[in-house]
Amino acid sequence: MAEQARKIPLQFYVSEQERKLIQTKMEQYSTNNLSAYLRKIAIDGYVVNLELPELSEMVSLLRRSSNNLNQLTKRVHETGQFYDADLEDLRRDYDGLWDAAQKILFSLAKLQ
Repeated sequence: MAEQARKIPLQFYVSEQERKLIQTKMEQYSTNNLSAYLRKIAIDGYVVNLELPELSEMVSLLRRSSNNLNQLTKRVHETGQFYDADLEDLRRDYDGLWDAAQKILFSLAKLQ
């Protein structure tokens, strides 16, 4: 009998929920061989890292824009006055948001 080519065992633990997810994925790929499935995923699969600095920037811009809009709304309700400079600030904030969104989409498109 030929000697086994794979001699190094790998072992790890999963939760019951993770095990069910793995089983579901195996069923989607029509396989019952857990070792073959995990080996294939570990070797040929990939992990997507979605920690994008642009996302943090966008969240910051969203907070600032939301705060500015809330302050403007409050002042308009209290005084009935609205200034063109306020509108320009909001426009600049939203332009920044669109720029950040485009950077994020560009980064995500590279992952394909």
